[in-house]
Amino acid sequence: MMTTGKARQLTIFLGETDQHRHRALYMAIIEWLRAQKVAGATATRGIAGFGAASHLHTANILRLSMDMPITITVVDTAETIDSIIEPLGAMAPHAMITVHEVEVVRPAVGVART
Repeated sequence: MMTTGKARQLTIFLGETDQHRHRALYMAIIEWLRAQKVAGATATRGIAGFGAASHLHTANILRLSMDMPITITVVDTAETIDSIIEPLGAMAPHAMITVHEVEVVRPAVGVART
């Protein structure tokens, strides 16, 4: 049996070399989200991308980049997502942040399988 429910997904787009107080921004955000007790967050390193400046970041064999695109994805209740947007914007003023309504699907806990 599966359970479903409405939630919000917040995604932050930034660069691997972006900094916050002399440390990697993506790690500062992940640790801050954990301290805020969000349901979960995942940082993913991309293999290619570009942003508003159209500067191409790629991990091809001829040009190994140390500034790869990073996305951080958070899924939680609408209330929690709404409460973290402003502080995240202050931590990452040049990052793009998107928010989407999502349907969460997961196995029901404690339900016997037949």
